[in-house]
Amino acid sequence: MQEIENPQFAPPERSSAIKPWLMSHGTMQSYDLKASRRFYEEFLGLQCVRHAPTAMAVRCGMKWHIVCLEVGAKGEYSNVHTHWGLDVGTREEVDAVTEEARSAGARIGREPAETFWGGYSSVFVDPDGHPWEVAHNPRWTITEDGGVRLA
Repeated sequence: MQEIENPQFAPPERSSAIKPWLMSHGTMQSYDLKASRRFYEEFLGLQCVRHAPTAMAVRCGMKWHIVCLEVGAKGEYSNVHTHWGLDVGTREEVDAVTEEARSAGARIGREPAETFWGGYSSVFVDPDGHPWEVAHNPRWTITEDGGVRLA
């Protein structure tokens, strides 16, 4: 069994356009959140935490999670509900990353703006069509051991 000695991310190359301090989440859609929760907990053995009326975090230890968003029985598939999330330290970094992504030829899926959860984020789409949310959550801090604390 391999043990992670220091879970804090320290990328070797800091000349990259984005300097994330956390890959915080991915998202997926759910047509029925109660049924999805039952499947994830009872069949997959995952932990589910309901944090909004139409969303829950799904995780299996460590510091990363998937946000499951309920779209309803007649919901259409939307890749805006299926994306990868990178967290940066400030709102200004979100703005800067968005402009750098635009300059690099990425399509901007959502301009930087306040979010419903109290943060600030934007979305860009990579060359393969995958959406990436770059977010700043003012309530999150990184602890000395690389953990995340939600204030």
